[in-house]
Amino acid sequence: MTLLRSVPVGRIVYTDQALPAIRPVTFVMDGDEAVVIRTAPGSKLDAALRDAIVAFEVDDLNSAAGTGWAVTVIGPALAVTSAPEIRRLESLPLVPWLPGAHQEFLRISCARLSGWRYAGRPVALAPQ
Repeated sequence: MTLLRSVPVGRIVYTDQALPAIRPVTFVMDGDEAVVIRTAPGSKLDAALRDAIVAFEVDDLNSAAGTGWAVTVIGPALAVTSAPEIRRLESLPLVPWLPGAHQEFLRISCARLSGWRYAGRPVALAPQ
């Protein structure tokens, strides 16, 4: 959970028209129970995530040093609809990445949590 909280951007993995999709998003942890993200009402991401099982991943990788870690959460993404709960979530330090009105909150329950850490040798990456 400490690593999960240590970065401001993660990647949400979801299904879009029966295909896997991934998108970087800003997020905040709500206690130890849930990842919270904001979406724009009616957006493609908002529609795809509602009531879906998703994966959420954060990481910190250093290819030059050959070190890194990753944490993955898997769980249901549920829309927050309670007005008092929305007001509470609005007070959390969560700033959307993209401009525009991001008034919808989605909570991803930490039903499954896994991760790895690697502290090996530097890796030489081939030029692309």
